[in-house]
Amino acid sequence: MSLRIAEEAVRSDTGRQRNANEDSFFTRAPLFVVADGMGGAQAGEVASKAAAESFAGELPALPPERILEETIEGANRTIHELARKDPSLAGMGTTTTAAIVDLEAEEVAIGHVGDSRAYRLRDGRFEQLTRDHSLVEEMRRKGQITDAQAEDHPQRSIITRALGPEPEVQVDVQTVPIQDGDVFLICSDGLTTMLDNGQIARILGRATSLDAAVRALVDEANRAGGRDNITVVAFRVEDTAAPAAGNPRVGSEEGATLIGSTAEEAGLSATEVRRRAAAEAARKRRQEQEARPGRRRLRTAAKVIAVLLAIGAVAFGAWYGNRQIWFLGTDESGRVALYRGLRAAVRDRALLGALCQPDPDRDAAGQAQGRGHRPQAALAQRRRLADRRRRKDRGASLTSVSGHRRNPRARLAAPDTLRRASSSVGQMALPFGLPASYPRSVRHSPAAHAGFAKPY
Repeated sequence: MSLRIAEEAVRSDTGRQRNANEDSFFTRAPLFVVADGMGGAQAGEVASKAAAESFAGELPALPPERILEETIEGANRTIHELARKDPSLAGMGTTTTAAIVDLEAEEVAIGHVGDSRAYRLRDGRFEQLTRDHSLVEEMRRKGQITDAQAEDHPQRSIITRALGPEPEVQVDVQTVPIQDGDVFLICSDGLTTMLDNGQIARILGRATSLDAAVRALVDEANRAGGRDNITVVAFRVEDTAAPAAGNPRVGSEEGATLIGSTAEEAGLSATEVRRRAAAEAARKRRQEQEARPGRRRLRTAAKVIAVLLAIGAVAFGAWYGNRQIWFLGTDESGRVALYRGLRAAVRDRALLGALCQPDPDRDAAGQAQGRGHRPQAALAQRRRLADRRRRKDRGASLTSVSGHRRNPRARLAAPDTLRRASSSVGQMALPFGLPASYPRSVRHSPAAHAGFAKPY
């Protein structure tokens, strides 16, 4: 099996509660280093930077574990000497976790001091490779506290081993095997104090790339509070003979992951990737909408039913309101009757309005003849009307008149009032309250009562 480092990513962030980033890192395959500084003022930044830069030179031809041990011990002496010479840097120190990938031996050597951590994700199993040099970890190993208590212990930030405070330091070194698809993660405690191992494993396992993974881890740690600086370094190894088989995140039709200028040359710039992602999301939404035609039909039917119900409610209200209108009038026999409904009232009044237009010539002639000399036709009509009313049952007439009097909106005169008005010389009371200024022949014409609604 021939392995190679197929992908790597790094991200460092100040966090939400710190003013400066005292973390440092160094990545140059096959070497990956994270250092978390501590100390007053800018001392922590000086210590972590000195630890990271100690790996910048050419690696000696020694076993990886020996390289890590000697380099970290040399960084410790350098930091301790800087603090001894400069009082402002007194008490500074840093953690260090470094990894060297030996592709030929198919191994990764890890050197570690402090509470920064190294992890490995293999076939869905997330494993912590280093042990914290902290007070809480020592209490947990001795059985004084449980794993759950160690996660939230108030003294978990107190470390028992670091580079700088002492002239000599003990370095933990180990070598672990690697295989196709392994993902290694090195981070400062700014990540592990905000997220537990389960959360880190889920984010790392679901990410489509290591760059997306480290970005998501830093963002999630900040959302959880971001109490410290956060630095994450990740790399993945794969078999060059069968890259797709060893990496489950790469499909059978995909090639190796492209990074930086290589990706841009292949047309995979950030703008192009966002455009493709938006187009793919729109396509999926269309497919989901097309897969649910029944729901669209149901919504359309509901809208139609709602409109029909609204129309029906308006029609019913109009009909019901029409049934509440009452008015008085006379039938063809001259009886006073109570009518119901707006349609008959409107029709009758429109008819009366057409028939009862003022006739200036005839009205002037009537005034010239005097109030005591009315036309013969009008006098004959009044006599016939009086004769009919005397022949009718007086009780029925009184019932109609009493109903009229109880209705204050009625505008017609009672039969007795009509009889009194017909025998008087003055103006006559008219059905429907017609003005006396209209021609008398029109006011007493039988045509004025034609087309009335049926008595109720």
